[in-house]
Formats: sequence, structure tokens, C-alpha cells
Amino acid sequence: MGRTWHDGAGLLETPGGAVPLEIAASYRARRRGLLGRDGIDGALLITPTNSVHTFGMRFTIDVAYLDRSWTVLDVVTMRPGRLGMIRPRGRHVLEAAGGAMAEWGLRRGVSVTADPSRAA
Repeated sequence: MGRTWHDGAGLLETPGGAVPLEIAASYRARRRGLLGRDGIDGALLITPTNSVHTFGMRFTIDVAYLDRSWTVLDVVTMRPGRLGMIRPRGRHVLEAAGGAMAEWGLRRGVSVTADPSRAA
């Protein structure tokens, strides 16, 4: 069974260590995402979703598509004004500043965990 997610904060455990996490689970929070921001410290989890766009974004982002078991399906870097491909097996998306995911060791096949009860 899946977890019911709520907007808020938590920690993302990556191969490179713990990363501050913002959680966007409501329709309103998922729709807003990183729009209107100049950057992000840590990562934004958008759940549930299997695709994103960067229309209206101000900066380049890394996007990691995750399946139901929190395994990375793909990591892509998206410049502003782009439409990401739909990942049919995708359930969650992580967004971070461009280049951050390589530093965290995120790549296809890596598993991550998110803990909403632990905020940075």
C-alpha cells in the first residue's frame, strides 16, 4: 500500500547523504512547484505525478523520475520553457537545482527514501 502524502517538509536520503525536502502533494502545491522561485535549497518532491514542465521557471533544474518503490527511473536536466516526457511507470518526481542530483549520486537504478516526519 502507498503512503498518503501531505504538503510540508522532510528529509530525502540519497547515496550522498540527507537532503532537505519540500513535499508538494496537494493539487495546488503540485501545480505551483518551483514556479516563481529563483532557486531551491535541497529538493522538491512532487507526488503523485509522472511528468513535469519548466514553463515559467527562472532556472535550470534536475528532475528525477521515481517509481512506486522509490527507484530512480531517469534523471534529466531541464532548462526553462521545456516539457518533460511522461514516464508511464513514474509515481513521484524530485526537482532540484541543476547539477545537484549528480552531487547526491542520483542516477538510474538508485533507490532513495523520503521521511516527512524529519525536517532539516
